[in-house]
Amino acid sequence: MNKLKKTDATVTPNPETYSAENIQVLKGLEHVRRRPAMYIGDVSSRGLHHLSYEVVDNSIDEALAGYCDKVSLWINKDGSITVEDNGRGIPTDMHPTEKKSALEVVMTVLNAGGKFNRDTYKISGGLHGVGVSVVNALSEWLEVEVYRDGKCFYQKYKAGVPVAAVKVTGKVSPKKTGTRTTFMPDKSIFKVTNFKYEIIEERLRELAYLNKEVTIFIKDERTDEENKFHFEGGIKEFVKYIDLNRKSFQKEPIFIKGEKDKTVVEVAFQYNESYNDNIFTYVNDINTHEGGTHLIGFKTALTRTLNNYGYKNNIIKNEKIQLTGDDFREGLSCVISLKVPEPQFEGQTKTKLGNSEVKSIVETIVGEELQVYLDDNPSVAKKIIEKCLRAAEAREAARKARELIRRKNALEFSGLPGKLADCSINDPEHCEIYLVEGDSAGGSAKQGRDRRFQAILPLKGKILNVEKARMNKILENDEIRSIITALGAGFGNTEEFDEAKVRYGKIILMCDADVDGSHIRTLLLTFFYRHMKQIIETGKLFIAQPPLYKIKHGKEEYYAYDENDKDQILKRFKVNLKTNGSNGNPDGEPVVTEDGEQKIGKGVTLSRFKGLGEMNPEQLWSTTMNPESRTILQVSIENASAADKMFETLMGEEVEPRRQFIEKNAKYVKNLDV
Repeated sequence: MNKLKKTDATVTPNPETYSAENIQVLKGLEHVRRRPAMYIGDVSSRGLHHLSYEVVDNSIDEALAGYCDKVSLWINKDGSITVEDNGRGIPTDMHPTEKKSALEVVMTVLNAGGKFNRDTYKISGGLHGVGVSVVNALSEWLEVEVYRDGKCFYQKYKAGVPVAAVKVTGKVSPKKTGTRTTFMPDKSIFKVTNFKYEIIEERLRELAYLNKEVTIFIKDERTDEENKFHFEGGIKEFVKYIDLNRKSFQKEPIFIKGEKDKTVVEVAFQYNESYNDNIFTYVNDINTHEGGTHLIGFKTALTRTLNNYGYKNNIIKNEKIQLTGDDFREGLSCVISLKVPEPQFEGQTKTKLGNSEVKSIVETIVGEELQVYLDDNPSVAKKIIEKCLRAAEAREAARKARELIRRKNALEFSGLPGKLADCSINDPEHCEIYLVEGDSAGGSAKQGRDRRFQAILPLKGKILNVEKARMNKILENDEIRSIITALGAGFGNTEEFDEAKVRYGKIILMCDADVDGSHIRTLLLTFFYRHMKQIIETGKLFIAQPPLYKIKHGKEEYYAYDENDKDQILKRFKVNLKTNGSNGNPDGEPVVTEDGEQKIGKGVTLSRFKGLGEMNPEQLWSTTMNPESRTILQVSIENASAADKMFETLMGEEVEPRRQFIEKNAKYVKNLDV
């Protein structure tokens, strides 16, 4: 705090404590290292993987410009990432104003690159990222090689600062061009520096679908996992991939392509027998998961064209039920990909397209081309519209079900569930609710909680699998209705759900650490993903982490949340389960106390929690609910299409994909109660 001096009834700052010396000027990339979250969102796993996307996006921009058709990525054994393309290669000649190699300018100066010049890049996705200079700044070291003019140019950096000037390290074939970048994330900045193959693989797969002229290769040198992506069918194959585990009644997705005012529109979609719509939108390869004008244009064209066709061909009759946009989108899987010369993005995350002219462009192209398709394929058109009619009937049934839990106006409720133990604070920012498996655990949680800000809603049994149910059946489920009522924001990913009205800042799923608990947690996650996705997107959904073990040493108690925790605690008491037998006794025979605890060493006992109900209120509070000591996992959606496919695989109608998933991943299971 600055000292203040009073003079003639006025207060002025002491110049000795606040002067020009207090004004900091951060040079080069220093600001990126000081405030990394401003550029990549966070320094957790999400931000870490964003670094690899930034480098790959530069290569894809070369492909969009027509100069690159191969991109390769390696996760190296030391944990670094290498990305190589066969594009033009970053220019290496002297920059006219910066008086150093253009390569060094690109790698060390924010907002430097060729994507601001429309003669160089007519379409660009990387322009809307943070740039390779930020990757350089957040790397312990980075090396770049450029192949052009028959030479190999090289430069190395540490923490974004060049180690030496750009130099020529050898000759290459005049036909060889491109850029090869290798970087090691800075361990002093990132909480985790372990790249996950499956996360990067899914993003590269997505890019290959969106850029059918490009072949993308990925290999994990740590495990020898590798894959190559090249999809000549483009986004048509993307839709098939999304619907891989669903029953579609179309042989091929509908594909629409058109161009107007230099904006290229590609749309592929098909209908399946599910009850959810899955629409993924992209602009210049950027996932616009918040939608925007292109999505509005598509929805308008789809609803109007199908509605007009249905009435014109007497498939839709003058019935009491009027079809809405939701009816025409039930069971729809769709990918919309646009190439826009000057995209304007809205929102904090820059993932919502704002160009007003794009709405009419998409609406016109989709409307005209869809009309042609329907006229040429009357049998498919009839199946689609009949499905929409069934959706409308189910929607009407759901409307009646909603009336049962309606208060005043749309989905405001007449009262809170009787089994809800609410908190006394009304400010959602400071409130949290635990959705607890079982009445027994719910009772302990109610007794152990902090009543000021923690609410408890016990759930009885397993909720309905919403992946296999229509809206009216979902709203008839008592446990789901209790959740909807307790949260107080409505229901569904439509205008009837208002995320701003959610009564709690944290919604925490608290289930047993066994097979049934995992199943219940998956059912709840499916419900939130399908019908309250905004709660996940705003970071309000969490998973509680109750301990697996209780270890007693004399009168002291310790709690272990995983096997590693358990081993570390036992080390303190010089107990090694691996050398002392399965239960810590040299002869291998278990010694069990009257309380069901196993004696595993001198004065040391170990017990495994099978369920939350086994913990008394004090234990549940101290281990799982106390904000000062608990661990909770925030639920996020790293990749929407991958998440959708996973939920359909695990919770959908098809059994075979689920069996294949279990067979493939069973070897990774470490703890499984039976």
